[in-house]
Amino acid sequence: MRIIAGTKRGVKLLSPPPLLRFAKQSGGGSRPITDRVKESLFSVLCKYDMPNGKIVEDLFCGVGSLGLEALSRGAEFVSFVEKDPKIAAVLEKNIEKTGFIKESKVIQADAFKTGAPIVAGKKKYDLIFIDPPYAFSKNAGIESPLGGLLILISEQLYPNGIAVVRTEKRTELLNRYGLLEIIERRRWGTMAVTILQKKADE
Repeated sequence: MRIIAGTKRGVKLLSPPPLLRFAKQSGGGSRPITDRVKESLFSVLCKYDMPNGKIVEDLFCGVGSLGLEALSRGAEFVSFVEKDPKIAAVLEKNIEKTGFIKESKVIQADAFKTGAPIVAGKKKYDLIFIDPPYAFSKNAGIESPLGGLLILISEQLYPNGIAVVRTEKRTELLNRYGLLEIIERRRWGTMAVTILQKKADE
């Protein structure tokens, strides 16, 4: 696992311990994204002028692969939310290794409860990555944990802000959650990525 583009291109990231790496599929741990999928995802985000110069949140961030990639590609600031203290410890090491200490903040919390916590000095976010454990993303109904989270973060994004949701490929998100509307869907292997955008207040 490495950073694939930008100022820190080629830097190898530390991985979570093997037991935690595979546990996320059953409700915890980390599920790292492959370099190929990450490259494809950021190519899509470029169409929306992301992430250069943007304020970014990486929810269920694991060891920080997406958020650190965003920083390498010019994001102004990234806050990382990770519940597991062992994984958060690896994340801290990756932030130090890449030299993004001043441009980032780690928040140890349950993202389903906090959404994207606003960091001191920041107002809202331009881009939010959402990568929950598969066990909690199979149901995307409005009353589900994922549905509730999407409604919550719709208030934590700037107008025209983007939310990127990674789930297993069989999960179908609703077309709308609060002010968030789907603008694009992609599938890579066994996973799906849904991109939603916050519309102007109605």
